[in-house]
Amino acid sequence: MSAATAITNPAEAQRTLATIFDQHSRTVFFGGAGVSTASGIPDFRSVDGLYHQHFAYPPETMLSHSFFRAHPAEFFTFYRERMIAPDARPNQAHIKLAELERAGRLTSVVTQNIDGLHQAAGSKRVWELHGSVHRNVCQRCGAVYDAAWILAREHENEQGVPVCPACGGGIKPDVVLYEEPLDEDVLLGAVRDISAADCLVVGGTSLVVYPAAGLLQYFQGDTLVIVNRDPTPQDARADVLISCDIAQAFAF
Repeated sequence: MSAATAITNPAEAQRTLATIFDQHSRTVFFGGAGVSTASGIPDFRSVDGLYHQHFAYPPETMLSHSFFRAHPAEFFTFYRERMIAPDARPNQAHIKLAELERAGRLTSVVTQNIDGLHQAAGSKRVWELHGSVHRNVCQRCGAVYDAAWILAREHENEQGVPVCPACGGGIKPDVVLYEEPLDEDVLLGAVRDISAADCLVVGGTSLVVYPAAGLLQYFQGDTLVIVNRDPTPQDARADVLISCDIAQAFAF
């Protein structure tokens, strides 16, 4: 398949997406960090993204399981400052996707994001491939604490490492770090929905992070749509290619 001609005009993108959602009954949305940039949360790989900023350690290192275990103080400093965004609010893309689900025109959202903005916008069926900052779990007793609780304990002890008040156990964010596998139940749920979809709309993701990006191989439907500001390795597969701001594209 030759690559589709990219739609760059937001108004045309809106008309195209509205028509696509109207013409399909089992659409799944698969999204990444670009979905939340309009909410003030930086993505990872764009010119202004997290991986282009300078830290004491590379972000990929600080977001690894081994770094979490070896350097908990540095991990939680980075986690609080860069991964939790307490003031972020859903943007037009999140809001429209929730509206489409309520109208029966969207089966589910499969997201690589950990910010919880899809649920905040009202989406109910959300497969969080990489977990959520809104769940932080005691590794001893299983108690779960929200993001606000983590932020409030920045100065609780000398290192700023949160400890479970119920049992004294260590806390780990329910976020999939590098070196960790995806949650099997979440992965299977996403695969089932994508496999059954007649339309897959991919948005705000570079499609270079695996295994998440590999989920596209399970799509057997008739229309693949990619909405992303920058080119992706899967553009040649797309039936519809939209290259503009995703929040503007979903303003229909």
